[in-house]
Order: sequence, then structure tokens, then C-alpha cells
Amino acid sequence: MMLNVRVAPRSSKDRIAGFMADGALKVNVTAPAVENRANEALVWLLARKLKVPRSDIRIRQGQGSRRKLVEIAGVAAADLLLIAKE
Repeated sequence: MMLNVRVAPRSSKDRIAGFMADGALKVNVTAPAVENRANEALVWLLARKLKVPRSDIRIRQGQGSRRKLVEIAGVAAADLLLIAKE
């Protein structure tokens, strides 16, 4: 599954904030956007919430941007809707 994500680095806590008006999933991470730490935090958070290995999550586009295209293996859209409502 491919997913558009909007990352907010240096937030007060790691959390999935829900879907934005454009359909992107907004994710807040406490890590700063330096030395790939925000990307690592994004992958870690998605893996934990979706209960999949981190190796099943890849950032396909936007490694240096807040907007990212993320590929997640073995996850259905319904699973994603559930974590966005938490």
C-alpha cells in the first residue's frame, strides 16, 4: 500500500494526528529533521502502530521533505483507518 504522509518534526509527542483534507496522513514526531532522525521516527511509529516490522515500511519519495510517499507491505486500508482514529 502506498500512503501520502505529512510529517511534523520536533512535536511535543510521537503520534498519528489523523488524515488531512488532501488525504495525507499527518504524523507528529519528536525527532528533529536532521541526520534522517525524523524519517527513522516516522518508520518506527508506523511500524509500532500497524504491528508490522520496520523492514516492511519504506519511504519512496520525500526523504528530505515533510511530504513523503511511504510504502507499507502487508497492511490494508482498514488497518490504517483504525490507527488514524486512535
